[in-house]
Amino acid sequence: MRKRVNVYIDGSNFYRACKDELNRTDVNFDKFANKLVGNREHGRTYYYNVKVSPDFNQVIYENQKKFFAALYRTPYLDVRLGRHVRRGKSWMEKGVDMRLGIDLLNHAFKNLYDIAVVVSGDGDFEYAIQAVKETGKHVEVAYFERSTSLTLLKSSDFLHELNPSFFDELYIHTS
Repeated sequence: MRKRVNVYIDGSNFYRACKDELNRTDVNFDKFANKLVGNREHGRTYYYNVKVSPDFNQVIYENQKKFFAALYRTPYLDVRLGRHVRRGKSWMEKGVDMRLGIDLLNHAFKNLYDIAVVVSGDGDFEYAIQAVKETGKHVEVAYFERSTSLTLLKSSDFLHELNPSFFDELYIHTS
């Protein structure tokens, strides 16, 4: 029997790593998720982020609106949003990491997958991953080498290193 795989993408972490390590962010998320899943059964992809406020930056706000519109058209991809809140002079994401961690556990308990692929470099997911593994599920981590916590890597069952060659044929715009 083929294993069912769900993909969980920490959107801000992924965006920053793509920008820093690939110098581009125009990834086709359908192709990206399918490459991570391989020849296993692809359940769903979940993308976690915040909608920035127009007060934060109007240009970023407009660009992000177009980006989310494209995500909403991606097959079998659910967008899960946290909050973008102002704290003094800075803006913070709230509820994104917690929501991803809760979904990982909730979906494991509901038997919605056999394997979860977490796309992030954030070590805060270590405990959620350990809890999921204790349910008998497997967890893989897709990561960029220079922007990933060692504790996150150690907590996973399998690693997908995201490097420039991984993204060959995964971009929306060819260069």
